[in-house]
Amino acid sequence: MLYSIGKVLCILYFRLFYRLRVIGRENIPSSGPLLLCANHPTALDMFLVACMVPRRKVHYMAKAELFRNRFLAWIIRSLGAFPVSRGKGDVGSVKTVYKLLESGKIVGMFPEGTRTRKKDPNKRKPGIALFALHSGAPVLPVAIKGDFRLFRRVDLIFGKPYKVTSEAADGTGKSYPKEELVRISNEIIDSIYALMDQ
Repeated sequence: MLYSIGKVLCILYFRLFYRLRVIGRENIPSSGPLLLCANHPTALDMFLVACMVPRRKVHYMAKAELFRNRFLAWIIRSLGAFPVSRGKGDVGSVKTVYKLLESGKIVGMFPEGTRTRKKDPNKRKPGIALFALHSGAPVLPVAIKGDFRLFRRVDLIFGKPYKVTSEAADGTGKSYPKEELVRISNEIIDSIYALMDQ
């Protein structure tokens, strides 16, 4: 209920205060697991993307500090977020991602890790490659284009989902060379930024 109300309010906000153009929404699968991967220029990104995904809830990782306040934690969880401890391995959040995907949910991620206004090769994390390879969930690239100044143009572009594959795993199929993970992560991030040039 809270998610639906929040979604309506977000749609009204973005429609009223920005010249919003949404492209490719038909590319979003209506069911099944999905890794939604977007660039991250502003703090509003997760709200913009989530409210423009029709009929489905998008689950995001959010920094653990936001969950210290019980009331705020309740709101954030109701909106589909779950905590992650940044800067160290967080096994719990990783398990949550796989559990959500196994349940056929959408998990939203920002593969560059932090907010960035432009393509930055130094802000590329291999984690997204692991999630894509181990879960087998399709990747949906999403590009956010605009400066988010009031009444300015903002484009939200949904690309076509695709599956990530690799033949570089060890004999168990569970471990991949770091170079391969970096390559796949770069491929995913490049597919996001390529949408801006179309």
